[in-house]
Amino acid sequence: MTLSVRLSLSRGSFDLDVDFTVPDGSVLALLGPNGSGKSTVLGCLAGLVQAGTADIRLDGRMLAGDGVDLPPHARGIGLLSQDALLFPHLSALDNVAFAPRSAGSGRARSREVATRWLAEVDAAEFAGRRPGRLSGGQQQRVAIARALAASPSLLLLDEPFAALDVDSAPAIRGLLRRVLRTGPTTVLVTHDPLDALALADHVAVLAEGRIVERGPTREVLAAPRTPFTARIAGLNLVAGTASADGIRTAGGALVAGLLSPDAVVGEPAVAVFEPSSVAILPSGDEHRGSPRNTAEAVVATLEPHGPVIRVRLAGAGWAGGLSADLTPAAVAELALEPETPVTLSVKAAAVAVHPAAPG
Repeated sequence: MTLSVRLSLSRGSFDLDVDFTVPDGSVLALLGPNGSGKSTVLGCLAGLVQAGTADIRLDGRMLAGDGVDLPPHARGIGLLSQDALLFPHLSALDNVAFAPRSAGSGRARSREVATRWLAEVDAAEFAGRRPGRLSGGQQQRVAIARALAASPSLLLLDEPFAALDVDSAPAIRGLLRRVLRTGPTTVLVTHDPLDALALADHVAVLAEGRIVERGPTREVLAAPRTPFTARIAGLNLVAGTASADGIRTAGGALVAGLLSPDAVVGEPAVAVFEPSSVAILPSGDEHRGSPRNTAEAVVATLEPHGPVIRVRLAGAGWAGGLSADLTPAAVAELALEPETPVTLSVKAAAVAVHPAAPG
């Protein structure tokens, strides 16, 4: 079922104003920093938070707006959070059966539905166990089964992997990816770009109560238009104004790069490039050869990042806040440590210039 949403509300100094649509059967991921409004949007959809102005429609049925404000139990919505919130006194089977029972199904039919969903989420062997005898990952499997057993028209996922350990999260993510292929229209709130890449067809990025980026998941994460999206995508981003050769920063520096087809000279734009494309040199040294962008910076932190060391940089110019990925041998050779002055260098061919996100 297609979800159509228009919401606005004010709470103290925070204002929320969003407008989006989720096509039938698809998954939308809401990304954004803490305090951007993601959980508030989810609460409004679930009927747990009352918006100042709302127009929420699910396949044309009004859930909120125009004098209508359906209570949570009447909206036909399933909610899965980072905490499984299972009833501790019920078995896994009866926890899942609770969903169709609460929707009016009889005991036998509800248990039949619960048995099918436990099998669907690979948790049939836990049917007779109470939550206290289940691991976190096992509890989340049962919670997924319960959320889907009521045949919701809309599924809301609120950081569903945040409380799981590193071994459980990939399995549960893969499970959700499988069941959502034929599942209900879904809105996912997450901080993890991997969740969005694995589960979502589209993403919307929130900042200060507004949607500042939206589009197909891979397109948005491959060409971020805001610093937050670039950071979660593991990319560097420099803001400025598009020029024929790249972007001109607010401080007047030119960052040379290749303009995307939709970038317009003279309009706000962002230069995006990978940490692996940043070369670090001793301070004052300049890399000769192919056209490069160079800038002075200082090392802020050094962090293990898989097989490389991620060097985060600070400085007054456009290099401040950028990251570079170096081998441990390179870090040792350069004797890098916090506050070491360096020169960074980036090939122009490694820099992509995109229009800046609205707002």
